Amino acid sequence: MTGRGDAVVTGLGLLTAAGHDPDSIWKTMSAGQSLARKDPDLAGLPVDIACAVPDLDPVAELGIRLAGRLDRFAHLALIAARRALHDARLDPRAANSSRVGVVLGVGANSLQTYVKEFTRLGEGRATSVSPLGLPRSVPNMVAGEIAIATGARGPNFTVSSACASGTTAIGVARDLLLAGACDIVLTGGSESARSRMSAASFAQMRALSTRTTHPDGACRPFDADRDGFVLGEGAAVLVLEHPDHARARGATVRARLVGYGASADAHHPTSPHPEGTGSEQAIRQALADAGCTPGDVGHVNAHGTATRAGDAAEALALLRVFDSAPPPVTANKSILGHALGAAGAIEAALTVLALERQEVLPTANLTRQDTGREMDIVTTRPRTAPMELALSTSCGFGGQNAALLLATP
Repeated sequence: MTGRGDAVVTGLGLLTAAGHDPDSIWKTMSAGQSLARKDPDLAGLPVDIACAVPDLDPVAELGIRLAGRLDRFAHLALIAARRALHDARLDPRAANSSRVGVVLGVGANSLQTYVKEFTRLGEGRATSVSPLGLPRSVPNMVAGEIAIATGARGPNFTVSSACASGTTAIGVARDLLLAGACDIVLTGGSESARSRMSAASFAQMRALSTRTTHPDGACRPFDADRDGFVLGEGAAVLVLEHPDHARARGATVRARLVGYGASADAHHPTSPHPEGTGSEQAIRQALADAGCTPGDVGHVNAHGTATRAGDAAEALALLRVFDSAPPPVTANKSILGHALGAAGAIEAALTVLALERQEVLPTANLTRQDTGREMDIVTTRPRTAPMELALSTSCGFGGQNAALLLATP
């Protein structure tokens, strides 16, 4: 590979419906079973199922004062960032903190708090609106709170490209490293999509699966009987470093980020281009950025939302890029649900784990493909798959696409 240059992954923090740490998450997901369940927070809505992060105690993790002034999406981000730094054996305060950046992907603000505060305002109780209504809800606060908690004083911001946000953030973080603006960037994404507003809106759009009586069979990426996604939540934070910096401090490298591509469909606010041209463009840009060919890729972690149009377009893109024969494919949302702006970061982290383990996680609920030319989608159980390079793809509303190429150390 002779691309623009690498960034290296030296730490991972991961919170999903499958657990709170990479090893337990991998073990749970290896069963190939969806984690969708009835969600009490969504009771009474037309679609009342979701994939929640289990047994998370923000007070125990963050303390009562900090947990009390943050919303769920910030809880997830801050806890994941702390775990990523611990995994990397890194303290930004002990480094040159002005060269430690934070770039997080967030698809939306915190609708839970906004709904509550707008209700008070609509009832004529303006003086009851919380002064924390804005600062605990705006998307940039995940990056700001991580900086406050860790002492990272470099470039600090969030990016929002809908369901591609986490992937976009990781690509932008690599750009900061290659541009010489940072030595270290904490990057990834965080989102809690389990708000009643999100559930009601997506249901009205007919984007959610309506298999509410059998939630564990609801999300069916690339399956002929798919009818939409399941809402999820989670966070993934990767510690990205310039290779020279990681080498100088003796860091353990978990993977290399060697390619990034992004594009716009320029087609429709919510539907992808039916031929998947934008997704294809992003993947080809990532390949060119890495200086490699489709034949070098040993695994694809697909966006795979289980929507009719989205899966069809993505399959066409992959079949064209890989000349009708993509390498082993998985779709993590079949198990974890769709964490929206965090999804791409979670899938990038899982791709790092796939490279480490030389395995591909299974896709749940796939019984019959309808993509014309069938892809090699892993089901039932993990599959051993020797690989040096893996692709993770994301797509979002507005026709925004992003792709990452990750490689073994």
